[in-house]
Amino acid sequence: MADDLCVFIKDMLIVGPPVKKSLVLRISLVAFVMVCGVFMCSIGLKQISTFTKAGFFDAKLVERQCEVPVVENWERSYVHFPKPTTFTRDECACNPVRYFVISSTQRSGSGWFETLLNSHINVSSNGEIFSVKPRRSNITTIVDTLDKIYNLDWFTSASKNECTAAVGLKWMLNQGLMQNHEEIAEYFKAKGVSVIFLFRRNLLRRRISILANMYDQSAKPLNGKHKSHVHSADEAKILASYKPSINTTLLIPELKQADDMVKQALEYFNSTRHIVLYYEDIIKNHTVLNDVQDFLRIPRMELNSLQVKIHKGPLHKQVENWGDIQKVLNGTPYEHFLHEDYKVS
Repeated sequence: MADDLCVFIKDMLIVGPPVKKSLVLRISLVAFVMVCGVFMCSIGLKQISTFTKAGFFDAKLVERQCEVPVVENWERSYVHFPKPTTFTRDECACNPVRYFVISSTQRSGSGWFETLLNSHINVSSNGEIFSVKPRRSNITTIVDTLDKIYNLDWFTSASKNECTAAVGLKWMLNQGLMQNHEEIAEYFKAKGVSVIFLFRRNLLRRRISILANMYDQSAKPLNGKHKSHVHSADEAKILASYKPSINTTLLIPELKQADDMVKQALEYFNSTRHIVLYYEDIIKNHTVLNDVQDFLRIPRMELNSLQVKIHKGPLHKQVENWGDIQKVLNGTPYEHFLHEDYKVS
């Protein structure tokens, strides 16, 4: 049709007196360009509209496809490319992210360990999220919370946002983890979440730390404030000056309960990808932290923490009734707690 129109206008150019031929030629040429331009634009717009309706020109449907890094087949389910709803990852959108959880018990060094992890430029561990009871009231609220964390939509001071390479949280065994272990283990498998278990070998030291922390909660010797962790040697010295007296009648049942909980947790999540760490091992040998970074598939860095250890001295100097404790534990499966120790400079 466009060719016919152009031939028609070409024929028009020879009409008229010779004197006016030049003027008619110019007017006709302008008209020709205008008509052809309008015609071609209308055809183009119709084609674009057709493509849009067909779904070939919808920018919303064009998304950058991220390539999974070269890993073994079993590991592919642990490589993620989250798409947060609260911000855009920009140039880091195709940087793979690993999901993890630090599973531990109170007074086992998990707070210190988490600050070490968060000193890594690409790690975001969001703290003890489920210490808030409503978040662990049922499995639905637990899953909703986990989904936000692993989608990078949970903001804390530890969040690295766009270029996070590993994201997770600290989760105590008694904060809904054990009570809902079947559903949570299933969630971890489905979502590709790796578990970092952190426990304390010497449960007697842990018991002393619990009692000292309970005293601090009520007495608040640091200017009327309770602090579970400190960042100065002076504060640590003040808290370490308190020496609890342990109820030896309850000591063995309490140690057994703590030991059984750890064993049960390892059994519940045995089929989940995990690594088991002990506080004492990290204290004595910081190269253990390289194993953690390798486990999370993140580049190795020197990890640091500003936290200062509170109880540094020999175990027998940490309690008032050491003699009574010795009598109760001697000859029991927990006797080795009396002798296992480590030095901290």
